[in-house]
Amino acid sequence: MKTHVSQHDPQEAGVALKRVATAVSAALLSLSLSGAAGLAAPNALPSDMQAAIGAAVAKELAAYGGTQPIPGAVVGVWVPGKGEFTKGFGYGNLSPKTAMALDDHVRIGSNTKTFVATVLLQLVDEKKLGLDDTISKFGLGLNVPNEKSITLRELAEMRSGIVDAYAIPWVQKQSNAWWMHQTPRDWVAVAAKQPPLFAPGAKYNYSNTNWFLLGLIIEKVTHDTIAHQIASRILTPMGLVQTSFPTTGWGMPSPYAHGYSLDAKGAWVDESAVLAPSVSWAAGVMISDMADMKRWVKAYVTGTTNGAATQKARLTCLPTGAKNTSFGLGVGCSAGWYGYTGGITGYNTGAYYMPATGATIVVFVNSQREKPAPGVANALFADIAKIVTPQNVPF
Repeated sequence: MKTHVSQHDPQEAGVALKRVATAVSAALLSLSLSGAAGLAAPNALPSDMQAAIGAAVAKELAAYGGTQPIPGAVVGVWVPGKGEFTKGFGYGNLSPKTAMALDDHVRIGSNTKTFVATVLLQLVDEKKLGLDDTISKFGLGLNVPNEKSITLRELAEMRSGIVDAYAIPWVQKQSNAWWMHQTPRDWVAVAAKQPPLFAPGAKYNYSNTNWFLLGLIIEKVTHDTIAHQIASRILTPMGLVQTSFPTTGWGMPSPYAHGYSLDAKGAWVDESAVLAPSVSWAAGVMISDMADMKRWVKAYVTGTTNGAATQKARLTCLPTGAKNTSFGLGVGCSAGWYGYTGGITGYNTGAYYMPATGATIVVFVNSQREKPAPGVANALFADIAKIVTPQNVPF
């Protein structure tokens, strides 16, 4: 289970992986151009930018791969005044080989947190809870360290000091079967047995446990499931019909990009459906496609989903300690870009919006390759930003 769910913020420093030879990059570029599913936009980016993006995809899929590059990626770029570019590269399925398609569904991992944060902010707007309420107010009965001091704001800012349950060494040693039987409350209980990393609010530390707690608190306040709250408050009103919060099924809706991991021999193994939804739940269970994620990232970054005061709180970003990155309430902030990345078995995703220019970049990659930092999806996002918004390069 060591790579089943993202354990670290992809914006934090990671352990370097061995980079593959540049010759593989060249080979992958040829593959991506011949085997990709693309769509020419009526207002296309200049051809030199398109070629540069294609080269960046080839480079990063090779660099973050094994003996073979990561199978595929989907890229969407929309920059007012410059143009658009949407294309699938490589393969969404290796057996039989099928081109990566623009409408393929993927697991979006921690991009789920942006939906949970929005429900939280809507409840604040409705005065059903407050960002400065503490965990203890909600009577979860989980005996979380410092629960009388940790606020919902600090949970959403990743500044609670609560250990990430996934990263606990003995948890990493448990069997897949053990992982699959853990409920959201179980994950919090596991983390609650560990001493806090630091005093509430003292600094940033990425912890999925925070989002299990926020999900449980939302359910306690609404007397409803977090899945239904997200559907009724966001997905249905916005018409995000390709986005879902699985609660029982392990599979993927069609069409979908298969998700791959490397085995001990360096071969790609299909792990599209190896996780029970309870493993990631409010921390990362959701599924979406590029068209929905394009609309969603703009909506929550521009504040069309909640009130002005809560939006100001969302975008009050505090330093993470990693390069030029900061973090708000369930949103990453870097060089004028706002959004999130997600890593979960088989998938690495990023969706970002720049309010100053109206630009959007969405990147889906069908393998969870998050080391070295900032991870394959964010590395590709940064490469693309350097091409289309050279004055605003993240990370």
